[in-house]
Amino acid sequence: MKNKIIIFTLLWGAFMQAQEKNEFTLQEAIDYALKNAYAVQTASDNIKLATNRVWETAAIGLPQIDGNIEYQNFLQQQVSLIPSEFFGNPPGEFQPVTFGTKQNMNAKVTLSQLLFDGSYIVGLQAARTYKKISESGKIKTEFSVKQAVVNAYANVLLVEETVLLLEKNKLVLEQNLEQTTKLVENGFGEEQDAEQQQLTLSAINNDINKTNRYQITAHKLLNISLGLEVDSTVILTNNFEELLLENLDIGLTQTNFDITNHIDYLIAENNKDSQELLVKFEKSKALPSLRAFLNYGSAANNSEFDFFQTEQKWYGSSLLGVSMNIPIFSSLQRSSKTQQAKLNLQIAERKLTETEQNLKIQVQDARTDYQFAIDNYQNSKENLGLAERIEMKESIKFFEGISTSFDLTSAQNQLYSRQQKYLESIQYLINSKTSLENALNIK
Repeated sequence: MKNKIIIFTLLWGAFMQAQEKNEFTLQEAIDYALKNAYAVQTASDNIKLATNRVWETAAIGLPQIDGNIEYQNFLQQQVSLIPSEFFGNPPGEFQPVTFGTKQNMNAKVTLSQLLFDGSYIVGLQAARTYKKISESGKIKTEFSVKQAVVNAYANVLLVEETVLLLEKNKLVLEQNLEQTTKLVENGFGEEQDAEQQQLTLSAINNDINKTNRYQITAHKLLNISLGLEVDSTVILTNNFEELLLENLDIGLTQTNFDITNHIDYLIAENNKDSQELLVKFEKSKALPSLRAFLNYGSAANNSEFDFFQTEQKWYGSSLLGVSMNIPIFSSLQRSSKTQQAKLNLQIAERKLTETEQNLKIQVQDARTDYQFAIDNYQNSKENLGLAERIEMKESIKFFEGISTSFDLTSAQNQLYSRQQKYLESIQYLINSKTSLENALNIK
């Protein structure tokens, strides 16, 4: 029985571990992050906050009902003096008396309705604009999250491909060292040839260890960008070659660009709109406000706390009224705030123009950068082919005894450098395409 429990526990643990694994293509990773990334969730909450802010502002202009209950107990009632002649006493003297009962209770319900307030109208418009700003902020966040996921995903693949290449190079070096050692033992080679290859092999082993450690960090950074726990197991189902084919799109550099639909432009435009509303808001403070109210109240008086007895008498009252508040003079305070709002509007308009110009430059730079990334990839691919052929020829020449170990080592190091540059050119191509898509406002 005990063995069965242990086996069940192990199987359940393996099952749970499998459940925690996440497998993603790049597009699946992006889609997952757009729902679960921390920044996206915060942006979604900001929209909910803005929605509640709109309702909060709108409710100011809707009917308001308030209730009030007040209980008073005079520990010592106030004494009033009344001329004594009212009580048949000689004039010139006063008689102390108290009015009312020692305990009182009042209950009142008031219905109020805002009839007109210029600042309320502008405030409602501002709340809606605030919601638009929050929605634009979420879109901006989604673009940033997408770029972060692409960069992190490509970086993990780069590290994984680097490890595979290093392991492949290590295997070739070990085979070469074994052959060279035999040549030295048989008197057909010099000892320094084997030592030179040992140095190269040691450097490769060091690079493998370093890259394996960085691979752990790269996976954790990807997890954070996805909105997962840093220690989650994530399996990438795309490889570098697949991403390369997906991101080779020369026609993207010719895509039309509508600056008025770009999210950065819309954010700057929303900011300008909000500053315009602030100007209106400050001006509206000089307008009168009108409010109507209706209340009903009931009061009871007693010397003892018997207000809830059936014989207690309650006396009702009601009131209907309208109040108007008219701003007259604020010692130029309103004028100062209006001027400040106008200056902030000018700044926002200038910022909108600046954003427009920066976006034009950004798109041009992103197009140039992407075209360079394509050219750089093609050049790196050609150079890698040359380096492979050079290394192969030097290897043949070395083992035929017509080349030195230094020549072979130089060719090998050149190959390793070109291999890394080739992988980096693919990563650069992927990242630059995402940057161009963001610049063109392509989701």
